[in-house]
Amino acid sequence: MDHEMPRLMDGSTPVAARGALSNRAGRYEGHARDTVFEGAVPTTVRDETVRKVISTNRSPDLGFDRSVNPYRGCEHGCIYCYARPTHAWLGLSPGLDFETKLIARPNAPEALAAELGARGYVPKTMALGTNTDPYQPIEAKRRIMRGLLEVLRDHAHPTAITTKGTLVERDIDILSEMGPELCRVGLSVTTLDDALARKLEPRVPVPSRRLKAIERLASAGVTVRVMVSPTIPGLTDHEVEAILHAARDAGAQAASMIPLRLPLEVAPLFEEWLATHVPDRARKVLNRVREFHGGKLYDGGFGHRMRGRGVHADLLQRRFDRACASLGLAYRLPLLRCDLFHVPARAGDQLALL
Repeated sequence: MDHEMPRLMDGSTPVAARGALSNRAGRYEGHARDTVFEGAVPTTVRDETVRKVISTNRSPDLGFDRSVNPYRGCEHGCIYCYARPTHAWLGLSPGLDFETKLIARPNAPEALAAELGARGYVPKTMALGTNTDPYQPIEAKRRIMRGLLEVLRDHAHPTAITTKGTLVERDIDILSEMGPELCRVGLSVTTLDDALARKLEPRVPVPSRRLKAIERLASAGVTVRVMVSPTIPGLTDHEVEAILHAARDAGAQAASMIPLRLPLEVAPLFEEWLATHVPDRARKVLNRVREFHGGKLYDGGFGHRMRGRGVHADLLQRRFDRACASLGLAYRLPLLRCDLFHVPARAGDQLALL
């Protein structure tokens, strides 16, 4: 087996333990970058104070209308991450900057409590981890996600978590206390090949470890959905049935799948990654992705951006549906309860008269 370090087109080697191979300028910057990195690139974190932390959306193909993200940027470094372009809003690169220059929101729990306590607030499921992973490595020290969960628990607020991080196990006490009526966790498994995962998702726990997290969450009574996302045509799509089977055996009750999405700066970053790590499959993968998006590398139109279009997209969806049916994995779960929501009493509040 060839263990030679992969080379970039200019002959240099990739940055150690990082997904992106370059730090190309974001779409709002006026000049291109020509940055050379030697060895490892350290992670830096700066704090951001927020007045409001709940983001809202009206996207018709999303299953939630509000979300909270405790961090900007993500150290997991998944090369395919659709959130990379958000770093361009900050004048930073969606490439290496996205995974090395992070922004934490330490007062997010307090801001969330204030918003939930506002007069007229109407609860609906709060999605956590919809942009960047709330259980990325820095959460072990910063504990912002745990603070958010404590607020949501105290308000009996319906909560849905999306993550690749096995640090979610740390919060099993809160998740099991909230129970299946108020909380569920979606855990992403992209491939069962630990070696491939190390290249695709360099700082994410390997898939075998994520399956163990599903088992531990399920054993504690937490409802778990396995997310076969993103499914990469020509690279990981052959694993769909095997991933679903392994997750069901670990205790997952539901499953979902989203084919690879390459919006904005993600496309050239992913092309660089393919050319470096799997050059023999690069053309096949990109051609198949184009087939999913009407000849383009990405089409963000509502209704098909999450499923793709065409013969291969339909075949993949049928395979997924058939596997879920045979394994007893649900696609839709019962709605989380909103009627339990309440604003807890604070010090100095007048108690209600009975």
